[in-house]
Amino acid sequence: MNSNIRFTLAALSLALAATGAQAQVAVKDAWVRATVAQQKATGAFMQLTSPKDVRLVAASSPLTPVVEVHEMTMENNVMRMRQIPVLELAAGKTVELKPGGYHVMLMDLKQPVKTGDTVPLTLVFEDKDGKRESLNVQAQVRALGGAAQRDSHGGHGHKH
Repeated sequence: MNSNIRFTLAALSLALAATGAQAQVAVKDAWVRATVAQQKATGAFMQLTSPKDVRLVAASSPLTPVVEVHEMTMENNVMRMRQIPVLELAAGKTVELKPGGYHVMLMDLKQPVKTGDTVPLTLVFEDKDGKRESLNVQAQVRALGGAAQRDSHGGHGHKH
């Protein structure tokens, strides 16, 4: 085997080993709530599982320039929503982003998000060493419905 081929194979092996060493967060059941006319915000929901401790530090979408990670909590019998700077993912534990809990907010929408559409999202994770990894997700748009509608941020009367 000539030295050029050996070098190329060695470089390829190193690249593959480095790729395999990166933690890849698994995303399951990613979806976005459909909107109605004039609605300027909606939520994205999914389950996230990481093989190592990481944190979700940012999210973006070409659909809108304003994408934030939020949590909803009960305070004095009032449901409050607020942006959070990071969402911790412990190794091997699934974190569920769902209506009424942690979620990704897509705000300042310019047009409705329709059932059957797909919304591209980019999630940015950071490990304990500060190394960042981006993950592209295709979230299916689902219709508004019964109980889910009560948790909706549709009117988005919350202050941010």
